[in-house]
Amino acid sequence: MIIVTGANGQLGRMVAERLLEAVPAEEIGVSVRDVEAARGLGARGVRVRRGDFADPDTLAHAFEGASKILIVSTGTTGEAAVRGHRTAIAAAAAARAKRILYTSHMGASPSSPFVPMPDHAATEEALRQSGVPFTSLRNGFYISSAVELVRGALETGVLAVPEDGPVAWTAHADLADAAVLALTGEVLDGLSPALTGPEVIDMAEIAEILTRLTGRPIRRVVVSDDEYRARLVSHGVPEPSADLLVGLFAAARAGDFAPVDPTLADLLGRPTVRVEDYLKSALTTPR
Repeated sequence: MIIVTGANGQLGRMVAERLLEAVPAEEIGVSVRDVEAARGLGARGVRVRRGDFADPDTLAHAFEGASKILIVSTGTTGEAAVRGHRTAIAAAAAARAKRILYTSHMGASPSSPFVPMPDHAATEEALRQSGVPFTSLRNGFYISSAVELVRGALETGVLAVPEDGPVAWTAHADLADAAVLALTGEVLDGLSPALTGPEVIDMAEIAEILTRLTGRPIRRVVVSDDEYRARLVSHGVPEPSADLLVGLFAAARAGDFAPVDPTLADLLGRPTVRVEDYLKSALTTPR
């Protein structure tokens, strides 16, 4: 039995869907907080059980009989995120899983200014201490995040964000395929290499791509961290979320998301998604 947590989220659902193409449905289970939202997977033969990182008793039931468990990182940050991840790791060990897999990040570091990265680093340490063989999938930065960062620029023609650095943007679909290979095969043990797309692109280059795709000028303007944060808050973004985004640009400036690695493409046996191709698709798909 392969268990996927967070299967109602974007990455977790993609992994579950792709697992159905690789192994029989009766060998797949999902652990979700909202069982009703996963009803479609259940109708296809997947075992659906409620599992909440804040409630260890539910995880014991959700992880029952697991041989491999994919822990998809939570959408929270800070101590709550790390505590939830540790609870899930302990539950996976108690279920006698033969391998624990975790969706980490290429920028995982205790000293990163981008808030989720110390959380990933702490979770990786918990994996090391679990006594269970593990794979930490050090995913590249999701291209979908770039889309959210530039939506305002599509309306104003100005991409006004702090000084940044090159980022190895990576598509969810490629990372989901890699996770399936790791769940069903003998690949990627321990801390994986950075699982990235084929190129590094900064905000200035994204502005150029948007200009080509939309046929209207998109101008990249550098603003200070403080100005960017203040503008976000004035538009209703909660202060912790604004701080998180400021930290993202600080980490990018430091080069934390810059290395391109061939591992993902080699593992998939095909080219990975390019930023321009993804943006072209995203701009033509209704929200």
